[in-house]
Amino acid sequence: MPTQLEIAMDIMIRTFHRYSCKEGDRFKLNKGELKMLLQRELTDFLSCQKDPELVDKIMQDLDANKDNEVDFNEFVVMVAALTVACNDYFVEQLKKKGK
Repeated sequence: MPTQLEIAMDIMIRTFHRYSCKEGDRFKLNKGELKMLLQRELTDFLSCQKDPELVDKIMQDLDANKDNEVDFNEFVVMVAALTVACNDYFVEQLKKKGK
């Protein structure tokens, strides 16, 4: 039976490929696929953002090799960064409650 971490890894892989296979290179996200993934999978994150160019900025930041696509490694960097930010927020909230 898989562990929770193994299940989480499987979900990340499957989620990436569910969107990357829609157009063009089936192993990379183009801007439209990335936008769709962000809108559907990170709804709360996007809903509090007011920047209409947010997807463009995320794409530029993630696209390390500048091929105008996001590969799985680049995608994992985004998920890891957001996870760290969420954890930092969670820890700060716990510290405030502890005072």
